[in-house]
Amino acid sequence: MLIKGFPAGSWSTNAYVVAAGPGEPAIIIDPGQDSIEGINEIIRAHRLAPAAVILTHGHIDHIWSVAPVSAQFAIPAMIHGKDRYRLADPAGSSFAAAREQLLAMTKGELELTEPSDVEVIEENKSLNIAGVDWEFIHAPGHTEGSMVIKTQHSGDLIAFTGDVLFAGSIGRTDLPGGDARAMQESLARVILPLADDTLVYPGHGSDTTIGAERATNPFLSTGRGL
Repeated sequence: MLIKGFPAGSWSTNAYVVAAGPGEPAIIIDPGQDSIEGINEIIRAHRLAPAAVILTHGHIDHIWSVAPVSAQFAIPAMIHGKDRYRLADPAGSSFAAAREQLLAMTKGELELTEPSDVEVIEENKSLNIAGVDWEFIHAPGHTEGSMVIKTQHSGDLIAFTGDVLFAGSIGRTDLPGGDARAMQESLARVILPLADDTLVYPGHGSDTTIGAERATNPFLSTGRGL
């Protein structure tokens, strides 16, 4: 499987382009701030045909560029139903108290629009997108509609965890829509049952494996929440 990711924008949010291989259809995961150029470079270099944008959750650092990317390739933006409302007002719903900071970061031109084509992903849905079978697992805690996106390819188990699980940590639960108890339940129900050799591609920071996190991540061993 072809997986290309890079950190982008002020929050160093990982954007991913994923396909079965070069020259194949692809999905784009979490196109955040300043990610468009990097996404286009990957698509050109590997001759990919984008089929969908998938959002692990609705915080602004993960959806900043979803509308222009969706429009550029005429593809749907897919998000869990409980985070759907965030696309209508990304700045307000994600960081209401930090709107002035966001305006300063964008020189007073905070013009984030809702994608014209949005598809809601229902609870724990399995879909074939871009020729790959994907499993979308609802994992609230960081937001109400956070998801872990799983697939298996050529024997590799792969999970895109958004801001549910990081290398050495987990997502915050003190932002709008966060819930520490729900996060603990998601970790127990969604993350801990994954096989140790599952490759983890998080929303921030470096790649890891479930085995490494099970052995070293204090939030998995103690159940604490941020």
